[in-house]
Amino acid sequence: MPVSNICVIGLGSMGMGAAQSCIRAGLNTWGVDLNPAALDVLRQAGARDAQTSADRFVDQLDAVLLLVVNAKQVNAILFGENGLAAKLKPGTVVMISSTISAQDAQQFEQKLAEHQLLMLDAPVSGGAVKAATGDMTVMASGSEEAFTKLQPVLDAVAAKVYRVGTEIGLGSTVKIIHQLLAGVHIAVGAEAMALAARAGIPLDTMYDVVTHAAGNSWMFENRMRHVVEGDYSPKSAVDIFVKDLNLVADTAKTLHFPLPLASTALNMFTEASNAGYGREDDSAVIKIFSGITLPQGGEKA
Repeated sequence: MPVSNICVIGLGSMGMGAAQSCIRAGLNTWGVDLNPAALDVLRQAGARDAQTSADRFVDQLDAVLLLVVNAKQVNAILFGENGLAAKLKPGTVVMISSTISAQDAQQFEQKLAEHQLLMLDAPVSGGAVKAATGDMTVMASGSEEAFTKLQPVLDAVAAKVYRVGTEIGLGSTVKIIHQLLAGVHIAVGAEAMALAARAGIPLDTMYDVVTHAAGNSWMFENRMRHVVEGDYSPKSAVDIFVKDLNLVADTAKTLHFPLPLASTALNMFTEASNAGYGREDDSAVIKIFSGITLPQGGEKA
């Protein structure tokens, strides 16, 4: 039977949007996060409860959606000390939507199966705005049973669901390839805007030209707006792309496949992280370029 009692773990910009979308869809929704402010927001949005762990309501759940940063966090939540997997009812379906490697996804499936739990390998994309409106893109792989059980959740959080296949790991691989493009687009967008700054071209003018011409991309339009506004408060941090582009590099190594542009982008984000910008918005990769003056918050570009 399709699920109706869902817990979203990780109430960042994507997880909060997913949880609120589940509430709007009429699903009984709980939330877990370490941030008290996020817990308050979700409670006020109509969640059944929101706590720093699922212990109070774990026996009521028939589905769990993980939207945390990386595989290390997924592993700690499910299988670490006081791990959730051992507490969930057999047959509960776990939807892992973090960006992780195919190998990690496969290992998680094996461990979950030991507890008689189902898994959907279901990374997401679309950013905070689409998460908030329930219009994310989901690229998923798993069994027909997992898809069927999670259909109400997928309907609530996504405008488009791609069924990549039944093999766990395929969904994660599609997301990693997508992140190759996203990271390269941000890096080359930053390079172009840095060159414009060096040439003395107003960055708001350069931004307007590109977003109305053939060189535009979604990532340029979204992230270079942050540069124009001088606002690097993180929507997705530099260190997220250090992590994701390292996953890209590991995937390419496994497949013995060269990725010259992705490798350059990874070096750029790593340089930005080492310079102290790791927790700033990923558009802060532009700060690695010297000899230019960038807009500050509140200034005209």
